[in-house]
Amino acid sequence: MNTPLHTNAGNFWTRLWALTIKEFRQLLRDKSNLAIGILLPALLILLFGYGISLDLKNATVAVVIEDASPTAADVLSGLDLSRYLTPMPVRSMREAEALMQSRKADAILRIPGDFSAQLNRGQAKLQLIVHGADASTARTVQGYVGGAIAQWGVRQRDSAGQALSGAAKATRAMYGNVTLEQRMWFNAANTSTWYLVPGLIVLIMTLVGAFLTSMVVAREWERGTLEALFVTPVRPLEILLAKMIPYFVVGMIGFVMCLLASRFLFEVPMQGSLLLLVLSSVLYMFVALGVGLLISSVTKNQFIASQVALLTSFLPALMLSGFLFDLNNVPVVVRFVGNLLPATHFLELIKTLMLAGNVWPLIAKNLLILAAYAVFFLGAAQRVTKKIIA
Repeated sequence: MNTPLHTNAGNFWTRLWALTIKEFRQLLRDKSNLAIGILLPALLILLFGYGISLDLKNATVAVVIEDASPTAADVLSGLDLSRYLTPMPVRSMREAEALMQSRKADAILRIPGDFSAQLNRGQAKLQLIVHGADASTARTVQGYVGGAIAQWGVRQRDSAGQALSGAAKATRAMYGNVTLEQRMWFNAANTSTWYLVPGLIVLIMTLVGAFLTSMVVAREWERGTLEALFVTPVRPLEILLAKMIPYFVVGMIGFVMCLLASRFLFEVPMQGSLLLLVLSSVLYMFVALGVGLLISSVTKNQFIASQVALLTSFLPALMLSGFLFDLNNVPVVVRFVGNLLPATHFLELIKTLMLAGNVWPLIAKNLLILAAYAVFFLGAAQRVTKKIIA
């Protein structure tokens, strides 16, 4: 007996409605899916729309004025008027260099003691030294400072043209005859590769340490093999160490590969201590492993663990550590969150060691922060595992 077509069509829509309702209920019961499908897009929209900017704002320029004349002071008026530059007067080049090494200044503008005398002779020189770890930011700072000096020259020429007449106008060009001698520190090749390679090390170690490790304990729960360990004499610390060691080895292999590639493929220099670089990488690997094991022990589900690790470790390391965007150009709240991330301090460490050298205040600060994070996350992971076994 043939079933009428309208009946088959009615059954189809009934089944489709029932299955759709079931899937909606399943979606609403699984909070992780809602977080990934709704919360994550909302966070990305807000982050990229309001929190992250490719524009350079408030670049700090340490200004060394060795010429106390009014003309020298007038040159800086262009910097004061720029909304992209923040002049910071300092007393000496030594103080300015210290600010540059500690990343408290993006550039140094030096006005020599004979600037006014040079300008009266028709040609004057200024010295601009830019922090070149981020080649794109360095070129932008050079353009802003050069534009500010050029605007000062235009104003001087216009002022001279209005005040003078006849033969005197022929001498007005000397007010614009200022040469900006530019140098770039910590990136002699003027390439963004030197800036990106240290960030690549951070991402690889985060991927191995936090993302992959986040699923090891959860996998044991799903397979039911973790319960078998509960009846054995093993201790929580032994379980954690057994799960950490393989991923620690894999992460350090990735670190060595990045280090070799940076040296022999991309010719990134090593200005600081290689031993300190290895020590900081070991500390960060412990931090990442602690984060991954803590997530895995708490969630007990591979899919949820992977998504939590992605949202709390890998994506923040990619977007908020200073790898893609300069944290000085983001709102205070976003900068505060970025400074809470272990990846931010590790990235600052390796960029300093590879490009700037042994800048001890930065090195000591970031090493202590990474050590504190390692103790916290590994201790938390051990405590959670101990509670599970108990």
